[in-house]
Amino acid sequence: MGIQRIESVTYGVDDLDRCVRFFEDFGLARMDRTGRSATFEMLAGQTLHLDTAPGPFLPAPLEATPTIREVVWGVDTPEELEALVTAVAADRDVVTTDDGTHHSVDETGFGLGLTLARPRELSVPEVRRPNVSGSVRRWNESLGPVGRVRPLRMCHVALNIPKAGQEQAVAFYTDRLGFRPTDIVKPMGTFMQCEGDDDQHNFLLCHRPDRAGVNHVSYEVPGFDDVIEGGNHMVAQGWTEARRLGRHTVGSNVFRFIHAPCGGRVEYAADMDRVDDSYGTRVHETTPPHHIWTLRSSRDTPGNPAS
Repeated sequence: MGIQRIESVTYGVDDLDRCVRFFEDFGLARMDRTGRSATFEMLAGQTLHLDTAPGPFLPAPLEATPTIREVVWGVDTPEELEALVTAVAADRDVVTTDDGTHHSVDETGFGLGLTLARPRELSVPEVRRPNVSGSVRRWNESLGPVGRVRPLRMCHVALNIPKAGQEQAVAFYTDRLGFRPTDIVKPMGTFMQCEGDDDQHNFLLCHRPDRAGVNHVSYEVPGFDDVIEGGNHMVAQGWTEARRLGRHTVGSNVFRFIHAPCGGRVEYAADMDRVDDSYGTRVHETTPPHHIWTLRSSRDTPGNPAS
């Protein structure tokens, strides 16, 4: 089936201490830390790398500020991995490191890696059952705080790309790596799904900013309360929210974004659409609304007595 998931993401950073504190506050488990780098792990076994001097096999950064240097995708079998590496190597160099990861570069200049997927079975806390008149699912059970929010996995990466060459940038992933476009938003970008996953999208190439750089990385959490409480915790720790709590139009997931010192933003996400091949590719001539809803208050309305 080819690519199954995001296997790892590497950022080039300048303030390692601050970035480590950020992701510890965000709820990731730190695996190791040196004077130069740090590695975090998701519950699903994916890894996040922060490095002040990323390896020489990575391409030059596409932004002057801290940013993503490489996204490594996990493949299901050695045979599929070999076929994908051969497709990438048709017109560009591929460097293989001792851990079996094959490193190259995509059309925009982002580091691209391929390796065997190392999935870990998730032990997911029981999702909170809602009560609705006529459909009561929770009896004699009061709810409390979810506690420290622990993201389950990295569910998608969004990268900004220039408008010039956008078709070639997308085609590299669809034609060579087997990604399927799920929603093409002509004024904005292309949402794609990898072959082995059923999330509405695992990858977004966004050409609306007309420049190359990191947009965001999204982390799945078990539910709505985790999105809210996770965001509240980050704000309480002094980090800056990038968007109000809301629910996306494309993908339908509940979201909360935080500005990240490693570049771009990170997203707590829950309840994303799952789609199969029958979903097809939906083409939007105009950009749908970013969200179905976001949190609003009477305090936001000028002149309102409550503001």
